[in-house]
Amino acid sequence: MLYTIAVVLVILWILGLVTSHTLSGFVHLLLVIAIVVIVLRLISGRKLL
Repeated sequence: MLYTIAVVLVILWILGLVTSHTLSGFVHLLLVIAIVVIVLRLISGRKLL
Protein backbone atom coordinates (compact mmCIF):
# COMPACT_ATOMS: atom_id res chain seq x y z
CA MET A 1 0.00 0.00 0.00
CA LEU A 2 2.84 2.41 0.79
CA TYR A 3 4.34 1.72 -2.61
CA THR A 4 1.05 2.67 -4.27
CA ILE A 5 0.97 5.92 -2.31
CA ALA A 6 4.55 6.64 -3.32
CA VAL A 7 3.74 6.09 -7.00
CA VAL A 8 0.72 8.39 -6.75
CA LEU A 9 2.86 11.08 -5.11
CA VAL A 10 5.48 10.84 -7.85
CA ILE A 11 2.79 11.15 -10.53
CA LEU A 12 1.34 14.19 -8.77
CA TRP A 13 4.83 15.71 -8.61
CA ILE A 14 5.35 15.23 -12.34
CA LEU A 15 1.95 16.77 -13.08
CA GLY A 16 2.82 19.66 -10.81
CA LEU A 17 6.07 20.30 -12.66
CA VAL A 18 4.25 20.35 -15.98
CA THR A 19 1.13 22.31 -15.06
CA SER A 20 1.73 24.79 -12.28
CA HIS A 21 4.40 26.74 -10.46
CA THR A 22 2.13 28.08 -7.72
CA LEU A 23 2.09 24.82 -5.74
CA SER A 24 5.63 23.78 -6.60
CA GLY A 25 6.77 23.76 -2.97
CA PHE A 26 3.92 21.44 -1.98
CA VAL A 27 4.48 19.17 -4.96
CA HIS A 28 8.20 18.88 -4.24
CA LEU A 29 7.34 18.01 -0.65
CA LEU A 30 5.17 15.18 -2.00
CA LEU A 31 8.12 13.97 -4.06
CA VAL A 32 10.38 13.91 -1.02
CA ILE A 33 7.78 11.92 0.92
CA ALA A 34 7.46 9.44 -1.96
CA ILE A 35 11.22 8.93 -2.13
CA VAL A 36 11.46 8.44 1.63
CA VAL A 37 8.71 5.82 1.53
CA ILE A 38 10.43 3.93 -1.29
CA VAL A 39 13.80 4.04 0.49
CA LEU A 40 12.26 2.82 3.74
CA ARG A 41 10.62 -0.07 1.90
CA LEU A 42 13.94 -1.01 0.29
CA ILE A 43 15.83 -0.82 3.59
CA SER A 44 13.23 -2.88 5.43
CA GLY A 45 13.73 -5.66 2.88
CA ARG A 46 10.08 -6.03 1.99
CA LYS A 47 8.97 -6.79 -1.50
CA LEU A 48 7.90 -3.63 -3.33
CA LEU A 49 4.94 -5.03 -5.24
